[in-house]
Amino acid sequence: MTESRTVNDELGERFANIDNRIRQALNRAQRPSDDVTLIAISKTHPASLIKEVLALGATDIGENRVQEAEPKIVEVGRSSARWHLVGHLQTNKAKRAVKLFDVIHSLDSIELAQRLDRLCIEEDESLEVLVQVDLGREETKSGVAEPELRQLVEQVSKSERLKLAGLMTLPPFFDDPEEARPFFRRLADLRNSFVNEGVFANGRGELSMGMTHDFEIAIEEGATMVRIGTAIFGERE
Repeated sequence: MTESRTVNDELGERFANIDNRIRQALNRAQRPSDDVTLIAISKTHPASLIKEVLALGATDIGENRVQEAEPKIVEVGRSSARWHLVGHLQTNKAKRAVKLFDVIHSLDSIELAQRLDRLCIEEDESLEVLVQVDLGREETKSGVAEPELRQLVEQVSKSERLKLAGLMTLPPFFDDPEEARPFFRRLADLRNSFVNEGVFANGRGELSMGMTHDFEIAIEEGATMVRIGTAIFGERE
């Protein structure tokens, strides 16, 4: 029991620390204290820890892979959290994703948008999506290239059941988080260019950007969703 309490205490301390750092970053940026959604990324961590984080006050949980997320969502409860898919989605996993997730952050092709929309119609569902934009041009990362972004946004806007929530990016990893700032600023500029066209379901358009290493810089540049795993759950199992 002592070990369990220690783990829970550490988790609570990490969660409180992240919440405090988010508030401080928002204060520096002169933004409201509730202007960012914290998505706790539970990749490789068990359902038991997800339940603990929800008990601490988390409301949004993110997973990278459909097949890993499914048993956790079943155990924790589909309605116990707002579930986000933040990793690359293969078209052959799209049907399961539509049933499991509230938000998909990694829409990166017209083909995937069309498939998700068809599946939502078949399942009588609606789905929030963010378009992942590949600003770093790294071969190992997914996302739509900037020149093709408008075409994909227009496709989602024509969809029957997809709601375009915003944009997402995953910049290159830098030892100095400041070097990620131009990537976050560029995504904000792209979002802003679409706002007046009314393409976003909630009007303003979400900016999903920033992880454990660089989320404070992302918030200073306008992030409305930050995806934090290690700083909450600890090192991956």
